[in-house]
Amino acid sequence: MTSQANETSFSELLGDVRLPGSDATLGTLNAVADSAVSDSDLPIRLPLACRSLWPTLQEAIEQTLARADIQRTVSIDTAVPSFAVQRNTRPLSGIKNLVAVASGKGGVGKSTTAVNLALALQQEGARVGLLDADIYGPSIPRMLGLTGQQPATADGKTMQPLEAFGLQVMSIGFLVDEAAPMVWRGPMVTSALNQLLQQTVWHDLDFLVIDMPPGTGDIQLTLSQSVPVSGAIVVTTPQDVALSDARKGLEMFRKVSVPVLGIVENMSIYRCPTCGEETSLFGQGGGDKLAEATGVPLLGELPLIPEIGITTDAGTPLVASSPDGETARRYRQIAISAGLQLARSKRDYSSAFPNIVVEDS
Repeated sequence: MTSQANETSFSELLGDVRLPGSDATLGTLNAVADSAVSDSDLPIRLPLACRSLWPTLQEAIEQTLARADIQRTVSIDTAVPSFAVQRNTRPLSGIKNLVAVASGKGGVGKSTTAVNLALALQQEGARVGLLDADIYGPSIPRMLGLTGQQPATADGKTMQPLEAFGLQVMSIGFLVDEAAPMVWRGPMVTSALNQLLQQTVWHDLDFLVIDMPPGTGDIQLTLSQSVPVSGAIVVTTPQDVALSDARKGLEMFRKVSVPVLGIVENMSIYRCPTCGEETSLFGQGGGDKLAEATGVPLLGELPLIPEIGITTDAGTPLVASSPDGETARRYRQIAISAGLQLARSKRDYSSAFPNIVVEDS
């Protein structure tokens, strides 16, 4: 090992190396700790799940080291921290971050997006759970092929989450008859949500993705006021009425100090399965317009294709059944972009509390 390598600050040397496909750098992501570098190893710890980017990133790091005539074995790993949440809320056991997937109205593909986004995060290297918070219309059990199953309990008070495709899953649909209508008033609904959240034994999750009900009602208010949420993702279609409702949902999260990580435009185009022709059935550029008007990034656009509905109805979501396809790639890019929004904000728990200094009198 050369004396130059002995004196090198690897955090400075690699600080300008960019995460592929973004303007974020290893320096802004605090991904390199000089204290962790040994004579032979150089660990990179990324605060977001982006496993598909590792090969390109590793090549860029090794090229930078080679130019400095330094040899190290580079290893890249995911180390998602617990990001800051609203005031007066406490962390939930076994969960680092809660991410709400919401929409202003029904019918925009929010649940489908939540399921595939959770799977995309899991494929990119995060430990992920999925909570179905749509108490009146739970659809997650069917989408993940878990219909008719019930959670196990060891003490009669807590429940073990079910598992599907590597996800930890909980839904009111596991506890009631699928055909039974939920004729509950607001307090009963919020109580059910709190029990699903706090009485489920979640196991070491980087993210718990919450599939919210549409609108801005009791569930949304309970979640934003008493549950620690790291960020929200708003799903819309390009249609004007959907955009108007999506903006209401977005502004609701802002009012309760939950950061909106971005917007997902679903059903952007319809691609004919026979001829491949693309048609904008619900208008064009709606997500871009909403992003520009609100200052919130557009995380990605998703097509309207039969496979998405077919696979979720069959209990094998597209990201799980066709992980190498173009639409699955789009979901993974959205997952990476959302994680990057959290990571770049540097909103971790250490910044959420004041420093307490005790001085001698």
